[in-house]
Amino acid sequence: MSVLTKFVAFTNRHPVVRGMISYATIWPTSCIIQQTMAGKTPENYDWMQVLRFGLYGGLFTAPTLYAWIRISTMIWPKTNLKTAVIKAVIEQMTYGPAALGCFFFGMSLLEGKGIEGAKKEVEMKFLPSYKVGICVWPFLQTINFCFVPERNRVPYTSACSLVWCCFLAYMHQLQIKKQAELSLGGQLLPQ
Repeated sequence: MSVLTKFVAFTNRHPVVRGMISYATIWPTSCIIQQTMAGKTPENYDWMQVLRFGLYGGLFTAPTLYAWIRISTMIWPKTNLKTAVIKAVIEQMTYGPAALGCFFFGMSLLEGKGIEGAKKEVEMKFLPSYKVGICVWPFLQTINFCFVPERNRVPYTSACSLVWCCFLAYMHQLQIKKQAELSLGGQLLPQ
């Protein structure tokens, strides 16, 4: 057997690995895209941020999403439009908010902001991000739950999350930019 054949067989036996690989690849890619859109070049990319996105996506998001998809399939085993809509709505009310809060909290911790800094990050960014997500993810996940085989649902979601992750990275960087402007503005004000 070739290496590729063995790898495919392994990921078929352990589908969470397929999701972990896709998230560990797609999330850092979206971070690079977002940084490029912000005017950065490979010489001044924040490579630690790219690494954080890969680690977080591959080691946290993919396994938790895999668990949610497995549980939802056990609860609602049918693959039809009605069931897909139910799963998508339930996901947006349960897993979605938890995953979004964990993203802002976890990424802040990985940046060394501490518990209080991570809490502030969630407080500032959760609601605006969730408002956008609620307009996007139920539609994408309805497609996922209705048409995508279960073993490919996490990779499908990771592919959809390329744009979503660019948005999250943008929201994350927006705060850094605001803090820098406030810091710079504070230095320019007379004491």
